[in-house]
Amino acid sequence: MRILFTTWAWPSHLYSLVPLAWACRAAGHEVLIASQPGILDETVRTGLPAAAVGHDVDAAALVRGYLLPSTAVPAPVVPAGPEGKGPRAMRMFYAHADSMVDDLTELARDWHADLVVYEPTALAGPIAAAAAGIPAVRHLYGTDLLVRARAMLPAVLAPLAERNGAAAFDPFGAVTIDPCPDGFQLPVDYPRLPVRYVPFNGPGAAPAPPLAPPAPGRSRVVVTWGHTLAKLSTAHFFAPQAAAALTGPDTEVVLAVSAAQQPLLTDLPDDIKTVVDVPLNLLLPGADLVVSHGGAGTVLTALHAGLPLLLVPQLPDHAGHSARVLAVGAGEVLSRDEATPGQLREDARRLLDSGAPGRAARLLRERMFERPTPADLVTELEALAERSPAAAR
Repeated sequence: MRILFTTWAWPSHLYSLVPLAWACRAAGHEVLIASQPGILDETVRTGLPAAAVGHDVDAAALVRGYLLPSTAVPAPVVPAGPEGKGPRAMRMFYAHADSMVDDLTELARDWHADLVVYEPTALAGPIAAAAAGIPAVRHLYGTDLLVRARAMLPAVLAPLAERNGAAAFDPFGAVTIDPCPDGFQLPVDYPRLPVRYVPFNGPGAAPAPPLAPPAPGRSRVVVTWGHTLAKLSTAHFFAPQAAAALTGPDTEVVLAVSAAQQPLLTDLPDDIKTVVDVPLNLLLPGADLVVSHGGAGTVLTALHAGLPLLLVPQLPDHAGHSARVLAVGAGEVLSRDEATPGQLREDARRLLDSGAPGRAARLLRERMFERPTPADLVTELEALAERSPAAAR
């Protein structure tokens, strides 16, 4: 079986596909990950076969337009949006689909793919699958924040579908793979395959030397702000301020950053442990709390470790995932303006001292581990491909 995975050029979206892609490859199937040229090198670093399709879109400029308003930082200058139909978020997804769909359709046909697996905002995926006459499988990377847009997607994407001979297609595919534990996902009514969340936070090595356990009587707090916000606006990269606010006699802070973010770290207290380009899941053993921006990968990785979260969301999808953390009792959420040093310390201490958020996070971890693994899903994908009309040809 040949399985074509696809995403637009955003690292966290790519990372969400990697565990299943490796599971399929380990089962003996051919796998190819296709995306815009800008993420080709990062895809190669996952160890999986990669292909570039279409052309790059200025994703940072598009995402910058969705920063949540704040009086604490100036509003970013946002260039004019791309052409497209529907609400503003749909215009962004349309721009990415438009840039990829023609080449992706050609690749699906020429490579003789049997399935297309796509993350939910890579809407070129279901169009290319329909054009090639093969099933499309939607792979969520967190809470399904597009479920409310389901009815409008066919009309928004109709020009791209017609251009590629796929007039009839379902933007939600034949089935959706869902890595969210029971109780965390929003209510949905479409066919789903539950899967255990397996963290992949990018290629990288564990800290060297390994982090020593915190001193007796001290809690360990891991601070990370993902990859996105520093690309959009340095004023919204709040990790250094959060780390500085949280360190103290009873709290050890580990600040996780990328090499690109490292120059933004200035005047940090000496007792903050800074690690560079270390995958988040390798830092969480021994931690007591994660303080973050609320990205899906960070949230699910923390819950996979059974850790509560203190979140400061600054993008709508971060707010959506933060709301679910709050709803299940696994953490606290502050707006950017509420996240003063004093409030961060107060909320972090309350989360560390109260047992309820930790218990909620550990319960979600247990529910994650009750779900089928990515390897278990391979037989489901095989059966889906075998039922396809294309399999009879």
